Amino acid sequence: MAKKLKIKQVKSAIGSKPKQRATLRALGLRRMNSERLHDDSPVIRGMIFAVQHMVEVREINE
Repeated sequence: MAKKLKIKQVKSAIGSKPKQRATLRALGLRRMNSERLHDDSPVIRGMIFAVQHMVEVREINE
């Protein structure tokens, strides 16, 4: 069973640094309360760490 991560943007990117805004876009998060499902990998975990104050993460077993 592969683990998935459900990532939800809970804080606006307005006023954040350009690199953090780019990370949100790369995760597929376009606006507040948008959600995306990603495979659990070190790359995605690193991206989440960079914007951890703006997102909520839940682990899902599929």
